[in-house]
Amino acid sequence: MEAQLATMMPAGMPPIGLFRTFAKNLPMTIAMSHWGRYELGRDLSLTLREREIVILRTCARCGCEYEWSVHVMVFADRAGLTPAEVTSLTCGLPDDPCWTAGREAMLIRMTDALHDSCDVDDELWRSTQELFDERQLLDVALLCGWYHAICFAARTARVDLEPDAPRFADVAAA
Repeated sequence: MEAQLATMMPAGMPPIGLFRTFAKNLPMTIAMSHWGRYELGRDLSLTLREREIVILRTCARCGCEYEWSVHVMVFADRAGLTPAEVTSLTCGLPDDPCWTAGREAMLIRMTDALHDSCDVDDELWRSTQELFDERQLLDVALLCGWYHAICFAARTARVDLEPDAPRFADVAAA
């Protein structure tokens, strides 16, 4: 178990609570880590910023403060997300003034549609095809679905927030 957890974190960092929870089912953890490396790796066809927009929106819509907070702490700055954008992803709308790039607002619309109906209606699909290629659209759909699964697991297992983790209330009050 320790060897598997070591592969899931940067060298010298202890495993986060979610990974310690997953390690209780080692075969599942091994299988998931391969897909997780794709979703967070360089082969994903989305940029880091686009990936984090989908992840933060998905986690917020799923009410998963744990996974949302991990991504805010670890990736939001690297992805160039401003405090206003993190707030919007948490409790705002794709039409908020911070979203000046049509691609980014479209990612939020697609993520919301997938969350709300597990589908994208024809009009939204046509609009997304104007901005994203087929590979990117498949990556968005599966990234959103993957993080729904992660959120379900983290919430169901009642994984405690990491030390000094931000809270939904922190951004809602901003």
